[in-house]
Amino acid sequence: MLKVMIVDDEPWVLEGLRTMVDWEKSGFEVCAEALNAGDALRLIREHRPDMLLTDINLPVMSGLELIAAVKEVLDPPPRFVILSGYDDFNYARTALRHKVDGYLLKPVDEEEIEELLGKIRAIIQNETASRLEGRKKHNLLVHNLISRCLQGEWNEELERAAYSLLGLQPDTELQCILAAAISGTVGLNEGDTEGFPEDLGYVFQDPAGRAGLLVRSDGLSSEALEAAAVQVQRVQSEKLGVPVAVMISGRRTGLRSIQELYAQTLEVWGLKYRKEQGGIFYYNDLRTARLSPEFAGGHFTRVLDEVKEGGPEQIRAAVRDAFAAMTAKRVTIDAARAEVAHMEITLCRSIAEMQGDPDTIMSAMRLEYGNLGSLADYYKLSLYVDKLCQETALYLAELRAGNEGNTIYNVIQYVDLEFRSKLQLQDLARQFHMNSAYLGQLFRKETGRSFSDYLNEKRIEAAKGLLKRTQLKISDIAVQVGFSNTDYFIDKFKGKVGSSPSVYKNAHKNKQL
Repeated sequence: MLKVMIVDDEPWVLEGLRTMVDWEKSGFEVCAEALNAGDALRLIREHRPDMLLTDINLPVMSGLELIAAVKEVLDPPPRFVILSGYDDFNYARTALRHKVDGYLLKPVDEEEIEELLGKIRAIIQNETASRLEGRKKHNLLVHNLISRCLQGEWNEELERAAYSLLGLQPDTELQCILAAAISGTVGLNEGDTEGFPEDLGYVFQDPAGRAGLLVRSDGLSSEALEAAAVQVQRVQSEKLGVPVAVMISGRRTGLRSIQELYAQTLEVWGLKYRKEQGGIFYYNDLRTARLSPEFAGGHFTRVLDEVKEGGPEQIRAAVRDAFAAMTAKRVTIDAARAEVAHMEITLCRSIAEMQGDPDTIMSAMRLEYGNLGSLADYYKLSLYVDKLCQETALYLAELRAGNEGNTIYNVIQYVDLEFRSKLQLQDLARQFHMNSAYLGQLFRKETGRSFSDYLNEKRIEAAKGLLKRTQLKISDIAVQVGFSNTDYFIDKFKGKVGSSPSVYKNAHKNKQL
């Protein structure tokens, strides 16, 4: 159940809204009420509502000022709906342009508020799902990025992506920790990082299935790091019922050092794990070092272009030419895998930018081919690259088609919000970077009505609300809902409603709170 908080300086309004609106039917519950902005801010911090319904005219601080203050203290902020009397109508319209989700004129109409609650509930649910999906995609990109770094891949583009995803600077100090059972491998789940400070470790899994953590070690004492490693070792040993070794690398700065740090933990594993019954082991105790190899790059540029623009045969030819070039240059299989790894992350980023899920492709590839590190010759690697590129090209085409639907959805949402303004199809087409004739066709296909019919219907529905609740002149109502010509408004109202605005106003008795 979503939480809503109500703010109004009139107790009878609070009582009416709390008791006469069927909040539960709309998926909400009233978590708190306040008569002024000061109490509201205190209660908002305590209850963290999903929606704030506030009057514009409040003592000391206005409703819009309250909304601005809430945005400073809550991240993400709740959705906002404002209450206003007719005298505040233009004020309320200004609020809509400042990302307020809606407004309600007093006295509040039951049907109107239920319709608005339904829309806001859908918005909140979609945003929540989007945040969860975004976190999932981010974690996948981070995991793939670290995996590429472990294999020795490096270039400036990857460096920029790594710093953006992980939030690290070139001088950030890092350490690598690897955990493995003496009798096999052990996998770390998200909950298994207990003992590490929050946001300190990035979990990964190496090609052999061993679990690791890339740790921000700057500002972390050796004692704190060891205490955390002991915790991981203890938890995993108890979980598996076998001794677990935890290997800790030295300290280096920058993401380019990741492969070296990982190699240090492998060296400790190779020298220590057979001689000890579990425990914590440090690379610095070995007094050795290992340098990361250099890898060539750039052979898959044309392949990436064909994935975005070409067909199956063009992609296959580009892949064949790329591997022929690497063979002629005698590029090692390790260097070839590093280039493929870079191509993987580029394709994953392209999918994510189009609101797709990279794991849709990568999970299927891992299921069919295994880990990239297990592809030990050019032939298997070329098959992998061809299949990866063909599947990605198909998926990107599907996403492009789907995003077209998202665009028309955004256009409709914009019209629903701004229908009182002077809207023209040509202006919308320019704003959303579309051909106006094509936008008109998509609009009719999605709504079943032409753009002008849809716009007039929205305006007439708003006019009906004003006719029921206010004493405005017909000409004033026409202007308020977006009609510049009163006669045209009356004609369209008759055609839609079946009676003139004046007859509708006199005949209709609306149930009000």
